[in-house]
Amino acid sequence: MSSQIRATSSPCDKTVYNSSKLEGSETPLVTILMPCLNEAETLPFCIEEAKFGLRDAGVTGEILIADNGSTDGSAEIAASLGARVVTVAERGYGSALRGGMEAARGRYIIMGDADASYDFSCIRPFIEKLEAGADLVMGCRLPAGGGRILPGAMPWKHRWIGNPILTFIGRLLFRCPSHDFHCGLRALTKSAFERMDLRTTGMEFASEMVIKASLRGMRIEEVPITLRKDRRSRPPHLRSWRDGWRHLRFMLLFSPRWLFFYPGIFLTLASGFLFLGLLRGEIQLAGVSLDINTLDVASLGLLFGYQMILLGTFVRIFAYTRGFLPEHHILRKAFRFFTLEKGLLAGFAALVAGFLLIGFVILGWAREGFGDLDPHIQTRWVIAGRTLSTLGAQTILFSLVFSYLGMDD
Repeated sequence: MSSQIRATSSPCDKTVYNSSKLEGSETPLVTILMPCLNEAETLPFCIEEAKFGLRDAGVTGEILIADNGSTDGSAEIAASLGARVVTVAERGYGSALRGGMEAARGRYIIMGDADASYDFSCIRPFIEKLEAGADLVMGCRLPAGGGRILPGAMPWKHRWIGNPILTFIGRLLFRCPSHDFHCGLRALTKSAFERMDLRTTGMEFASEMVIKASLRGMRIEEVPITLRKDRRSRPPHLRSWRDGWRHLRFMLLFSPRWLFFYPGIFLTLASGFLFLGLLRGEIQLAGVSLDINTLDVASLGLLFGYQMILLGTFVRIFAYTRGFLPEHHILRKAFRFFTLEKGLLAGFAALVAGFLLIGFVILGWAREGFGDLDPHIQTRWVIAGRTLSTLGAQTILFSLVFSYLGMDD
């Protein structure tokens, strides 16, 4: 296949036009996919650029329009210009792209918006990287990855706030090498798409693709691109704050470590050390006296932190069993080591120990005629017993859930 592509990754030269292969073959190498919802203004320009891009790269290809309910004649315009049109009934950016990818005939799929902001004539570097073994090739509009944004091409809140912050979070949570996590111009192999098992229907589809490629250990490459101002006279479909939140929410839900585990571990350790220190007696800190009330708050923090850890484990197991996240070696070892009997035994021991502490306090209280409790001794141990018994009950309940989720293993 490599002989079909010029060995260069430099920007495309629009004076070069030397391919004898035509787009539209029954078994094309490349599918250029554009999701479409009322893009009659810009679709002809994008299709002509895509035709040039295929000829310039010297590959066989098709131009595929995934129409998502256009009412302005976009589908008819695309068909008249030689593009193949598939109708995707389920509304949404993600639905249109997923439907188009399922219908794509090419071994490689290059996707991009049909608003003329992306240059489809410069697809050669994307194809070269796919031919070299990449599974997903991301375009990069941001200077951090060598990209360029022309004046007026991107709103300031996207350029300086939304994209940099979401990209930073994506790189941190998923160790993705891309410098532009949400660039809409990207390429992937058809086999990579099938392995990703993409499911979202909205704008977060772009995040899901990168996240799943990262989690599944796929090879991700990057190509610097130039973003142009789109040629539409109407407002874009993107809603900045709503869609930005959907991307952020999706990234957090796909990273239970950062959403649950790490905060839970920190809260459990911090509260636990404070709790153990206050069990021994009052603590003076910077002239402030910490006593019973602080002990009660530390107990609450300890319980909440432990619950976050258990919830994070549950979410990770659920995501694996439902196919949202790949299997992890730690999870596999946990299923082998942890058994329902071990969990029930540990939880029951903590539960009984907590009840015994409370029972000893009640017996001492009874011996003193049920008078006032000494907050420096009895109240401390009541809080300790309550905390320990609650931890035990949580462990027992989680053990049952953990065993239920892993009973097929």
